[in-house]
Amino acid sequence: MRRVGSTKWAVARKNLRKDPRFRHAFYPLLSVVCLLLFAYCPLPTAHCQLVPKGNSPLYSSRPYEARAPSGLPKALDGVGIDQKLNEQLPLDLMFKNENGASVKLGDFFGKKPVVLSLVYYQCPMLCNQVLNGMVTAFKVMNFKAGQEFEVVTVSFDPRETPELAAAKKNTYVNYLPADRRAGAQASWHFLTGDEANIKKITDAVGFRYHWDEPTKQFVHASGIFITTPEGKLARYFYGIEYAPRDLRLGLIEAADNKIGSPVDQLLLYCYHYDPATGKYGAVVMRMMQVGGVITLFAIVVMLFALRRRRPARVDLRERPVV
Repeated sequence: MRRVGSTKWAVARKNLRKDPRFRHAFYPLLSVVCLLLFAYCPLPTAHCQLVPKGNSPLYSSRPYEARAPSGLPKALDGVGIDQKLNEQLPLDLMFKNENGASVKLGDFFGKKPVVLSLVYYQCPMLCNQVLNGMVTAFKVMNFKAGQEFEVVTVSFDPRETPELAAAKKNTYVNYLPADRRAGAQASWHFLTGDEANIKKITDAVGFRYHWDEPTKQFVHASGIFITTPEGKLARYFYGIEYAPRDLRLGLIEAADNKIGSPVDQLLLYCYHYDPATGKYGAVVMRMMQVGGVITLFAIVVMLFALRRRRPARVDLRERPVV
């Protein structure tokens, strides 16, 4: 009896697989399950980011705390960057541009967001790394200096001259691709100033540094800042490498979403700026919402396509003979 029942069950399964109604019901369901797995399986890894937990005052936004002897020289005491988000820069400060002309800081604000950097032009290493990181991002970013944003680089060494600023500008503008140099030449400004004006802008940004007499160098942290067109500090990016995606999103937000594409708006919905790390990180719930909408849309399109491809039913039932 068991063998006969098994045979009947096998025959029933075989007939079910041959039934076109089974295929039209089963395969769309299988496709939906596969789409859901494809949409949501990558999401748990979206928020797996390495958050810097170092205690270095040069590359971290966190205040330096001497937890244990770390080998750091005493010259680093008091060095760092304090975030002052939404604080207004003093736009009435006076500097000299690379041509030696007196300019007001506010001359470079008002229409576009601004990428601001504080360096000194004779720095033997770290400042050059900051400028290298900026120009590397400018090379590949879709936004161009002069079109979507301005760049202001200020020397915090009051002894430096416009001649040094001009030489540094010439070096870094020529690092850019040929089609971006004209815009950068007009919109990347290298400034020098006196001690009073330098102190006011560094205090406004929260940039803490000092002169180290034994090494004859300035000891300072590294980072760049994005401001709104009105001169309010909007974003801080730390270190010497700046992800083009983060820089682009920061500029869009600083410009109050007046620049960028619909794709950028979608990215801003899924990525939020984290002041603790100075980076943009994925928001998993937002990504799940977007993934859900995309998945539902794909399901509707797939079912519509399958319905159009479905063969016409043929009625095989016997009709009565009249």
